[in-house]
Amino acid sequence: MIKESKSRMAFNIINYALLGVVALTCILPFVHILAVSLSNNTDAVAGRVSFWPVGFTTYAYEYVISQGRFFSSVWISLKRVLIGTAINMFLVIITAYPMSKEEKEFKARKWYIVFFFITMFFGGGLIPTYMVINKLGLLDSIWALVLPGAFSVWNMILLMNFFRGVPKELEEAAFLDGAGHVTTLFRIYLPISLPSLATLLLFTIIGHWNAWFDGILYMNSPSRYPLASYLSTLVISNSNKVSANMTMEQIEQLSKISDKTVSSAQIFLAMLPILIVYPLLQRYFMKGIVVGSVKG
Repeated sequence: MIKESKSRMAFNIINYALLGVVALTCILPFVHILAVSLSNNTDAVAGRVSFWPVGFTTYAYEYVISQGRFFSSVWISLKRVLIGTAINMFLVIITAYPMSKEEKEFKARKWYIVFFFITMFFGGGLIPTYMVINKLGLLDSIWALVLPGAFSVWNMILLMNFFRGVPKELEEAAFLDGAGHVTTLFRIYLPISLPSLATLLLFTIIGHWNAWFDGILYMNSPSRYPLASYLSTLVISNSNKVSANMTMEQIEQLSKISDKTVSSAQIFLAMLPILIVYPLLQRYFMKGIVVGSVKG
């Protein structure tokens, strides 16, 4: 076993300390939000909650979940993520492959590049987009949430650059074996592009899950809001929650929660699925596995 030098040990200590500080900076805000959401009304409003619940209670979560549209909004968000992510990834993959070719292989490539770049810097605007969605009869449907952003030029550029780094020898060998472009894409390019695909997949999932404005804009009925839209419009003001039709028991339950605790519960519930998905894709965030795939 080789003994490390003092300078190397000092570097490792400083490096680990800095990384630990960065990790705590990322983790502690989530811990604080969770602690506030599980604390009682009085201590949360008074600011006495740091990283551990004070007066532990789950009233904030019970209130959010008890709202009639909570689970329906979760289901709509899940449908949006599944359908939208599948469409996004398919369009990005089949576009990035031809765009990664040289000019001599794909002669119209430069014109498509110009077209895609124009769409990155110029858009039709909110009102024209709404009019198009309305004329197509997509309002108040899941397709109004999926189709307007079905293709991401930025993701296509990222994947295109990754494809351009794939050794040409692999493609040439596939063509010699009689494979066409479709077979080469799905049997050669995609299997060795898992790190890039996993990154784009995570970006796409987060984008669909966190999107809230289009749900409010295109959904005529609040019952069809995705989760992010529902949480952003949930009325949590105690003064607005109390009504003449409420029983004393309901009013007593509402007195145990506050804007702060309910907001924290909403935020934590909204980010929980992403916190679950991220570790599942983490193992694909590695250096490209192209190195060594071509024998010398």
